[in-house]
Amino acid sequence: MTNIDTIRLGATGPAVGRLGLGGMSMSGAYGSADEKESLATLHAALDSGANLIDTADFYGSGHNEMLIARALADRPREDYLLSVKFGALMGPGTRWGGVDTRPEAMRNFLASSLQRLGVDHIDIYRPARLDPAVPIEDTVGAIAEMVQAGYVRHIGLSEVGADTLRRAAAVHPIADLQIEYSLMSRGIEDRILPTARELGVGITAYGVLSRGLLSDSMRGRNSFAPNDFRQYSPRFQGANLATNLGLVEALAKLAERHAITVAQLAIAWVLSRGTDIVPVIGARRVERWAEAAAALDVSLSADELAEIEAAAPVEQVAGERYAAAQMANLDSEQPAP
Repeated sequence: MTNIDTIRLGATGPAVGRLGLGGMSMSGAYGSADEKESLATLHAALDSGANLIDTADFYGSGHNEMLIARALADRPREDYLLSVKFGALMGPGTRWGGVDTRPEAMRNFLASSLQRLGVDHIDIYRPARLDPAVPIEDTVGAIAEMVQAGYVRHIGLSEVGADTLRRAAAVHPIADLQIEYSLMSRGIEDRILPTARELGVGITAYGVLSRGLLSDSMRGRNSFAPNDFRQYSPRFQGANLATNLGLVEALAKLAERHAITVAQLAIAWVLSRGTDIVPVIGARRVERWAEAAAALDVSLSADELAEIEAAAPVEQVAGERYAAAQMANLDSEQPAP
C-alpha cells in the first residue's frame, strides 16, 4: 500500500498525512456497516501513514467514537490525531435537533468525547455547524480555554463562510476548515478558499467522492437502503441522479485512460488543488482505503485536469449537496453580505 507523506495542516496546525480517514460511514450513515471491517480499515489507514482520524460525537450517537477507541486502544497516542466535531443535536432515530455551541454545552460535549475515546486530549476540536444563537467568538474563545487547559490541542471549524472564518481567526489561530470540496461541489473556490489561504488556515475536504457518487460503485445504481441518508439527498433523487451519473460516465472514460478508478480520479483532482488541502476519505472497507491511498500516485497534467473539469462541469451537476433545510443551516452556503 502507498506510504502516505506528511504535511503541515495550515500555518499553525499539526503535521498530518496527505489523506485523512473519516469515520461517519462506519456508524450507519450509509446503511449498515460491518464493525470488524471498519476496525480493519482504521488499522489499514494508520499502517499506511495516515494519522488524521475524523469523527463527531453525534455519529451514531457516540457509536463512532467508541468504535474508534477500540481501534486505537493498542496504538501509541502520538501515532494518531483525532479531529472531533461537536454541537449537532440528535434525538433517537437520528432526529435532527439543531445546533448548540454555547460554551457550557461545548465543555459538556468535550468531556463526553474524551471519555468515549479514552484519551486525555482532542487534537482538533470544532463546532460541526455555526450556531446562529451563539457568536462564533464565544464558541472559539471557550475552546481556546480548553486549549490552555490541555484538553484540546488545536481549534478547527466546519462549514463556515469567509466572514465567520475571519472573525474566528481573530480570536484564536484556526488550524483548519473542514468543508465539502469535490469536482461536484466547488463553492469554496470564490471566497472561502482564498480567505483560508490568506489566514493560514488549512482545508480538510470531505465529500471528495460526493457521497460515493464519484465512484465506480455508483454507476448504474438507482436505489438505496432505507437507512441510507442518500435517499433523501437531492443529488441522488430521480432525474438528478440520472444527470449526475451521466457526468460520472464521462469521468469514467477519462479514468480508463489512466487505468484508474473514478474515485481515484476524483481524489487526485482534489489533491491537485493545493498542498494545503487534505482530503478526508470516508472509507469503511480496507479495499476502499487502499483504492483511495493509491490516488496519491496519480499524476495529472494541467491539460488533463482541464479535461476532467470539462467532462463534469460544476454548473451541470443536478441538485444541491444537502436538502433545503440542511442547506439553510450552512453558513458556508449563505450569500456574501
